[in-house]
Amino acid sequence: MEFRQKLAKATGIKESMLPAGYQTVGNVLLLKLPRIKSAKHKEKIAASALSILPYIKTVCEMKEVKGELREPVVRLIAGKSTVTIHKENDVLYKLDLSQVMFSKGNLNERKRIISQVKEGELIVDMFAGIGYFSLGLAKFTSAKEIISIERNPVAYNLLTDNIAINKISNVNAINGDCRQFAANFSGMADRVVMGYFPDTDQFLPFALHMARSGCVIHFHNIYKTKELWKKPMEEIRSACEKAKMKHEIVAKKKVKSYSPNTWHVVVDFRVTR
Repeated sequence: MEFRQKLAKATGIKESMLPAGYQTVGNVLLLKLPRIKSAKHKEKIAASALSILPYIKTVCEMKEVKGELREPVVRLIAGKSTVTIHKENDVLYKLDLSQVMFSKGNLNERKRIISQVKEGELIVDMFAGIGYFSLGLAKFTSAKEIISIERNPVAYNLLTDNIAINKISNVNAINGDCRQFAANFSGMADRVVMGYFPDTDQFLPFALHMARSGCVIHFHNIYKTKELWKKPMEEIRSACEKAKMKHEIVAKKKVKSYSPNTWHVVVDFRVTR
């Protein structure tokens, strides 16, 4: 019996009103409940979910993600805490789901970048968050140093906690705006991770400023299906031209669906001065 069928049976609420799926992060269950308006019904759903999934300790309603800092709007329905530790690919991530996001759908992309790193690289993670990319890069590659820049103070504090939890020593965590720190690392980066969207193209000049000749930039953004692949290629070409740098496209791929006819994509490109 599927999760939605079990919920319908336990709550007496019509199956069509209930979520078809769910996301677990650590011991927290995230549900989208757009069709459920009654607070009592939501509490009933949460209580039933706790009994159906015994490893879950907290149930939250996920409403939206807002603002430049990509802050989730989450409401706790059952349980005591939205803080959890999630394990993925042998990396531990401590996070507070009421304040920061975690996308399990990006696991393959995190693994893909790890597989490309060469010994001794200096990597800049421009939007480090709680360490989504940085922790795996530090743990599973021979990179010399990962410079992890994060503007959100809550995410930054979790990043430093995660560096300690994973016993990592080659991550330099910086709390601030990557645009303000680009000059500090001018022409130093062997690899730049731009794991942020939307409007990532606005940050391309700063990524290019930090890149040394031969640097690979992993450019993430979101585009409509009709914009692929012309628009991202033009954004990269224009930024490189203004920076007086040459570039070559190394790879491009869809990471996952973002919304109907809209895709989270990544373009890898190498630059030379």
